[in-house]
Amino acid sequence: MPIPAIGAMMKIWPNEFEAHGTHVGIVPLCPAHAPDLEAVIAKSNLHKLLFVAIPEPTKIMQEIKRRNRLRVEGSMQPFAVIDKRTDRVVGMTTYMNIDATTPRLEIGSTWYCPSAQKTGLNTECKLLLLRNAFENLNCRAVEFRTHVMNHKSRHAIERLGAKFDGILRSHMVLPNGAIRDTAVYSIIAAEWPNVEKNLTWQLEKPRP
Repeated sequence: MPIPAIGAMMKIWPNEFEAHGTHVGIVPLCPAHAPDLEAVIAKSNLHKLLFVAIPEPTKIMQEIKRRNRLRVEGSMQPFAVIDKRTDRVVGMTTYMNIDATTPRLEIGSTWYCPSAQKTGLNTECKLLLLRNAFENLNCRAVEFRTHVMNHKSRHAIERLGAKFDGILRSHMVLPNGAIRDTAVYSIIAAEWPNVEKNLTWQLEKPRP
């Protein structure tokens, strides 16, 4: 099924969105991003990571089409993540589990290449996505979910200021057949001002 042009999707909530900061650019995911994504996956064998579902380099176009199909259906809004140091695409992220009625959503299906980690890119990416969610989309809550055993991811979510909601046991079947327990975190609208201040401080403080 062909993916409609961006203009044809404007009525789907959330509206089309992109943002640019000092470290990161967030833009709607499209097939033109495939070469950069294929290269960063192949270079670091990201598709072999245990707790993160990253496609093999040869399947990245298929993944881009899948995420955009979910965009058309209204359940996901996918983005390419650009490293401002190189202006190259270094990963993906999404708004997902979108509930326009409440409204609320999850920030997830996120991955970056190793060279972009510990650079301020993830912190600024989350800051821009959260700011849009709370200030433009008027979300009541934003969720984060990860494998219960992915302690690196859980620490990163907690560092954002998200609160632990609980564990969804036997929540998902992974591609290798394993059963995943999912740790769920969230930030609610009342917490956003303090979360924003904390993330801004993290970006401004000197890095080791």
